[in-house]
Amino acid sequence: MSQYFEIHPDNPQPRLIKQAVDIIHQGGVIVYPTDSSYALGCHIGDKDAVTRLRRIRQIDDKHNLTLVCRDLSEIATYAKINNSEYRLLKSLTPGPYTFILPATGEVPRRLMHPKRRHIGLRVMDHPLVNALLEELGQPLISCTLVMPGEELPVTEAEDIRSRLEKQVDLIIDGGHCGIEPTTVIRLTDGTPDIRRHGKGKDHGLD
Repeated sequence: MSQYFEIHPDNPQPRLIKQAVDIIHQGGVIVYPTDSSYALGCHIGDKDAVTRLRRIRQIDDKHNLTLVCRDLSEIATYAKINNSEYRLLKSLTPGPYTFILPATGEVPRRLMHPKRRHIGLRVMDHPLVNALLEELGQPLISCTLVMPGEELPVTEAEDIRSRLEKQVDLIIDGGHCGIEPTTVIRLTDGTPDIRRHGKGKDHGLD
């Protein structure tokens, strides 16, 4: 049975943030709110937790997972970025964007597509997520909480609780989240390629 924390989205309670991060360190899979929708998250170094996360979503190793980072300097640890790409990321972060970038050796192979060394990365505009990452001290592995066979993310924490309380270790209720996904921008071939139009503005990239 999962734990259930009500954490204020703008003024997160430090005690609950610390407890949430303890659960992540212990191999837990969590549900948490983001600046676009609710998401699943787990520790970057925990193979079993990543396997559980994929099982809940019913996705295979060809589905890109995302590293949620604190800032651009942390992104540079996990992705290869040239000067023009850095300027683009700086103009769009923090915000509802997912960037597909070539991964560095710091990214565990199990987190990437088996044939392409690419990784999704995000820097969010969300105080609760920022507090989690600051306490955690490293990125969070993440994917949008879309239930198998459905097209839209689950938006209410109580609904998530009724459906997933036996499959995850913690559900963080941070209030209502939207259903519009991030804008996905691929930066692996030298020019920005918008792979999905979402919540973020496209800024004339296409």
